[in-house]
Amino acid sequence: MCTKCPYTCHDTSDATEFSKLICEVRKEFETTDRINVDRIKSILAGYKSNRIEWEKYTTWDHHRYTRNLVDEGNGKYNMMILCWGESQVSPVHSHPDSNCFVKLLSGVMQETIFALPSTEPGSGSKKLVVKGEQQLKKDEVSYIHDSIGLHAMENPSHTEGAVTLHLYVPPYMECDVYDIRTGKISTSSMTFTTKGGLPVVT
Repeated sequence: MCTKCPYTCHDTSDATEFSKLICEVRKEFETTDRINVDRIKSILAGYKSNRIEWEKYTTWDHHRYTRNLVDEGNGKYNMMILCWGESQVSPVHSHPDSNCFVKLLSGVMQETIFALPSTEPGSGSKKLVVKGEQQLKKDEVSYIHDSIGLHAMENPSHTEGAVTLHLYVPPYMECDVYDIRTGKISTSSMTFTTKGGLPVVT
């Protein structure tokens, strides 16, 4: 049985498709720490979003997006659901030594990718340079790693929320956050609003 999976992985007769997705991802890392990016993207893309199956992991905050842990992946990854209110946006941030997969479960999301600023002595603080933008629609999957660049996520809708499924391999507890105008770096700690659908007590 997969620890913290919602059902016995070898008996899927009464499981939802989202529960199957949780354990399919877990099985990918049972015997190895190596990551096959295309394989993981294919697994995530194969799940057709059904709100009834994942809604228990959602929480909403009028002031900021929420991070809701779905599965800790035996320390090999974090799977989480993020809920984005109208016009909510993340800061520009890195993913330290981690592979980041994002699947859109509902709504629309805008992803902006920025070039990693130079760390050469004397380079100084500079406005971040945009490398590309894309708009994610339901069930689409994106991938980013620090070798590609930094990114920011935004719900562009002024009337509807959005929900995204994130997979971070391996998990991380801190990341660098960048001022878009100056490139100045600060450190942000990763926190969760809920774990397994239950509020985190602080």
